Amino acid sequence: MSIELPTLKPTDYASNQDVRWCPGCGDYSILAQMKKVMAALQTPREKLVFISGIGCSSRFPYYMDTYGLHSIHGRAPAFATGLKAARPDLQVWVITGDGDGLSIGGNHLMHCIRRNVDLNIVLFNNRIYGLTKGQYSPTSRLGAVTKSSPMGVIDNPLYPLSIAIGCEATFVARTVDTNVKHLGDVLQRAAEHQGVSFVEVYQNCVVFNDGAFEYATDRDRKADTTIELQHGKPLIFGTHRDKGIRLRGMEPEVVDLQSGVSEDDLLFHDEKAAEPSLAYLLSRMRYPDFPEPIGVFRAVDRPRYDAELNHQIDAARAKRGPGDLAQLFRSGDTWTVT
Repeated sequence: MSIELPTLKPTDYASNQDVRWCPGCGDYSILAQMKKVMAALQTPREKLVFISGIGCSSRFPYYMDTYGLHSIHGRAPAFATGLKAARPDLQVWVITGDGDGLSIGGNHLMHCIRRNVDLNIVLFNNRIYGLTKGQYSPTSRLGAVTKSSPMGVIDNPLYPLSIAIGCEATFVARTVDTNVKHLGDVLQRAAEHQGVSFVEVYQNCVVFNDGAFEYATDRDRKADTTIELQHGKPLIFGTHRDKGIRLRGMEPEVVDLQSGVSEDDLLFHDEKAAEPSLAYLLSRMRYPDFPEPIGVFRAVDRPRYDAELNHQIDAARAKRGPGDLAQLFRSGDTWTVT
């Protein structure tokens, strides 16, 4: 006799904690879409874990009625790797920000991605340190005036997707907090991917960096300043869809489709290409020189670290038996200190 479980709704994934982000913060949108995606996938709450580091984004585990861990600064990928290796049956999400993930956490993030651990990493990028009140972050634009750069930022910024693709991430995507349908679709695809998924969300900090991505969110401008990637489709954009991206050698250029250039001349997006060079090229396209791509940059299959690790453990047990920890402690060379 089988018992039919009740259908889970987005509200079933909401905890009883008061959500404490600033009014108007883009984090609310990400939280809402995450709950909708989990309900759409009917993911059991006891099979979900959200792990975060430190920052505004890292309050996320409190607001999901699932398992969760608010860990230490920048180390969420390390915690998540250990959990996924020990409990491969769980769906594990890492929630981080541009400060938490790319400054003190940069090393952990990089190695988690290159190993292709079966995790979903969502990086909230607002180009500022919000929780600590407005210092510039690793993604802040050159010249940005902040509390810690009163004369303007002189550090070259990091670009999260370029780092992820450089580390051979098997799923890489970008979306925007205000584009809720696109945000939900990207999160769902990330959840369904086998291997590491890395999603950058352009997220507005209304207090310390308001309007950082206005060019990508303004209704009257975003058709000309962003380009939505679609697998197998040419890169076309513009309010009238009259502009496109063409390659000149290995350099992208914007072309006018009304000046004799046909769609067949354009760059066609291939998210499944084994070679990540074109995905990396797309990650380097930046406003105002180019429309900034949103959507899935790369989605490929490769061996997963957690699965390969457990295969090795199973092989060792099959060959040597289950092992004895007490015997291991007493094995090898020992010394007696008097």
